[in-house]
This record gives sequence, structure tokens and C-alpha cells, in this order.
Amino acid sequence: MTQARPERADAARNRRAILLATEELLTRLPPEQISMERIAAAAGVGKGTVFHRFGSRMGLMTALMEERALALSEAVTAGPPPLGPGAPPRERLLAFLDGVIEVVSRNKGLLAALGHAAAAAPRSEEDPQDPRPVHRLWHGHISALIAQARPDLDADLLAHLLLGSLGGEAVLRLLAQGEGKRVAASLHLLTAAVLDSPPAG
Repeated sequence: MTQARPERADAARNRRAILLATEELLTRLPPEQISMERIAAAAGVGKGTVFHRFGSRMGLMTALMEERALALSEAVTAGPPPLGPGAPPRERLLAFLDGVIEVVSRNKGLLAALGHAAAAAPRSEEDPQDPRPVHRLWHGHISALIAQARPDLDADLLAHLLLGSLGGEAVLRLLAQGEGKRVAASLHLLTAAVLDSPPAG
């Protein structure tokens, strides 16, 4: 089987410069003002280079979010419990929600930009799912843990509700004000209420 060719040094430098430029712009500007042209100028590359590397504004924001969320993904798959394997599903779920809150708290501007790009991106009828792979991975993990803890519940929908609660304007405002622990405590209460609910009759 043919192995993937390693990334050229100049291509790797361009990729890093584009991601860093995007991060810096997100600290200063609202998402709708961050165009591919502006990112290219800030990174010192041509606009064509940005499109070649990431395909679209959606692709660029997704790549940046994936990089930001990589540490959490690695902890889930290979880290120590309770976030990693080995702990009961309830403990893993609460630890994972804490991890998601931390990522969201550190990346509010990026999440806003990702949502803006997703809203502007065309959605094909063949692929109606959320185009954000990080969101899909988070949802899948939450859903799997709920199903392990309570096989009788609608894990897929409950995962959407728990994860979606972190995207509300009021919650994002609290996170921006440094209220992550308060948000986490309330999310723990909601999760416990779900897991401890009586079986549906």
C-alpha cells in the first residue's frame, strides 16, 4: 500500500502561518469580518494558498477547531480515567462534559466563526448532518456513554440536548465572564437528573 507523502516544509509553514493568523484575527474581529482575503494577508500568503490548503472558510475554521480539540480527543482515547478508558460511563461522561466546557471557554470566538461559516456553507441534500466534525465526535462520545449508562434512554437526542445547551447565547456569555465552573455544576445536575431518571413506563 502506498504511504502518504510527508508534508513539505514550506507547505507546513504556510499551514501554521494561516492557522496562527486566523487565531489572531479571531481575538480582534467578529466572525463575519474575517474573510479569506484578510486571513491570507495576515498570514503573508496568497489567497489561493489558503483555499488550496483548506478548501473553504468552513474548512479552515474546522481545521483550527480540530487542532484546538485534539488534546481532549487524545485524553478520551488514551488518557487516564475518568476522562480516558477505565472509569464507569457516568464518571467518564461528567469528566468529558467538563473537558468540552473548557474547550468551549477557551475558543468562544472560534466557535462563533465556525457557526458563521457553517451557516454560510452550502449543505447538500445527500449530507444533511452537521458539517462540523468536532461537534459530531463530541456528540458521538456523549451518546455512547449515555447508552452505556442507561440503554433505555434516547441517547442520541439527549446527547444533542446536553451538547446544544453549551451553544446558547446566555451560556456562552457566562463562559466569556469566566463562569465555567458554574456552568459545569449546572450541567452536572442536568446530567445526573437524566441518568437517575426512572425508566419510562
